[in-house]
Amino acid sequence: MIERTYVQIVRQRLSEYPAVAIVGPRQSGKTTLAREIGGHYFDLEQETDRVGLDLRWDSLVEGERLIILDEAQEWPELSKRLRGEIDRRRERHGRFLLLGSVSPALMKHVSESLAGRMSLVELTPFLWGELPADRRPHLWMCGGYPDGGILDGSAYPRWQRDYIQLLTARDLPTWGLAARPRLTQRFFRMLAVVHGQTLNASQLGKSLDISYKTVNTYLDYLEGAFLIRRLPPWHANLKKRVVKSPKVYWRDSGLLHALNNVPDEDALFSQPWVGASWEGFVVEQVIDAMKLAGMLFEPYFFRTADGYELDLVLDVGGELWAVEIKLTSAPSPSDIRRLDKTADLIDAKKRFLISRTAQNADNGTTFSCSLQWFLEDICR
Repeated sequence: MIERTYVQIVRQRLSEYPAVAIVGPRQSGKTTLAREIGGHYFDLEQETDRVGLDLRWDSLVEGERLIILDEAQEWPELSKRLRGEIDRRRERHGRFLLLGSVSPALMKHVSESLAGRMSLVELTPFLWGELPADRRPHLWMCGGYPDGGILDGSAYPRWQRDYIQLLTARDLPTWGLAARPRLTQRFFRMLAVVHGQTLNASQLGKSLDISYKTVNTYLDYLEGAFLIRRLPPWHANLKKRVVKSPKVYWRDSGLLHALNNVPDEDALFSQPWVGASWEGFVVEQVIDAMKLAGMLFEPYFFRTADGYELDLVLDVGGELWAVEIKLTSAPSPSDIRRLDKTADLIDAKKRFLISRTAQNADNGTTFSCSLQWFLEDICR
């Protein structure tokens, strides 16, 4: 079994807070991680576990062992109990570990009641830096879900298709998405088509015969379930007109490829949108690795109306980093010049051209590098 990097982060947070919540998409490994840490475990999707927790509550909270509460969003009244118990013995840390498959925005009863009492840790599917070297080449193709093929290579794309069907038929309606499963699946496929593009909610709505407001509501739920990322545009008082709509990405490349019926890497490289797939994969790896390293930053993209673009703009402590992503093993001097010219528009202090190159080079300000180099040398 591969030990997740997040284990040490969760242990550290438990030493500092009465409660810690691990949130992340279904099947990303939250339960496995919690069991590795150890404690009294309750699955709150199961009625028997809810009854057992209710009957044993008084004795459990008086004990010293960690109490693990899986799928905490399924039992809204839990938050009042937790708040009361934490406030009764506020000096005790490491008492409760909550696991949830939706973001705090969709788990309001938990986040509002436990504000200031709980630390949040977002668990992603496997990241590049967590995998052994022999599995890393497969991460872009099949994504990082532990059971989705990244560990044994056999489950993709069957696992991803089953996962999507379960989300649309059961989980998303349970969490409040008021849409028929068939419509949600169509919506998923439409989002796969526009992956890496600026969002046009009105156009998406027309394709599905729903309003743009409904499109944005659906996107809120998918973002809250850690399925998609809306990357906001960076803009300032520039002379050039800039794009002000967000970009939309599927966060896991394996789900994207399964939705587009791509069976293997040979088929992937023949797709006209393969560059957008690589771009989204790199964006997600960079953002998640920087978060995992504890770096404080905000991610954006930048595009002007006359075609100058940066795939990722990172506001790191008030300093801007410009990132351009190319699906090539041989970036050219013209690629570097284009990056520098665009980065000058926002006065970026550091500039990165991330590609599949085997030769990393820099002049102290501008870097031409592989994804592995960026993750290992910058996200530390």
